[in-house]
Amino acid sequence: MNSIVYLIRHATPDWSRTDLRYDIPPGPPLTAQGEAEAAKLALFLVEAGVRKLYASPLERTQRTAAIAAEAGQLPVVTAEAIAEWRRGESEGEVLARLLPFWQAVCEESLDVGPLALVTHGGPVRLMLQHLQLEGAAIDFYRKQFDRDNPVPPAGAWRVTRELPDAPWALELAFTPQPYRPYVPQTVYV
Repeated sequence: MNSIVYLIRHATPDWSRTDLRYDIPPGPPLTAQGEAEAAKLALFLVEAGVRKLYASPLERTQRTAAIAAEAGQLPVVTAEAIAEWRRGESEGEVLARLLPFWQAVCEESLDVGPLALVTHGGPVRLMLQHLQLEGAAIDFYRKQFDRDNPVPPAGAWRVTRELPDAPWALELAFTPQPYRPYVPQTVYV
């Protein structure tokens, strides 16, 4: 059985809420647009056969996960390890909390089927880099989506691996709006 995990960025929050820090709970809530994006994500996750969602403890991820889980009657588990990148936290510190959780989720997905992590753009980018997505692809998507993220609000990267030692296959599998896919450039010598 393949290991299949979806890396999902929360739906669009109310960034005008400057009275709430983005990196500690509760954080800004979803907008009406965000609620609609999460509903589209729900349909994708049902079709993809996702069995469980893990969500960061912030309100925007919790609400995205709740909407997405409702359509498929899926369990949602809060996971501190996939929380937003906190002020003062280094890239290494974020990866240090993400990687043990990632390993456990990948092993779980071998037993139960596809799983999804509803997290934030920064942690998604770090995981894509760690899993060795081509740097040009990351840069391409960061220019397409808001706030320099390699995934739009309520977007999902599918991460699969057939064998424990095989490389990861990474694909931007879902966005709630149309997007231009990355096409590797051929270099002629």
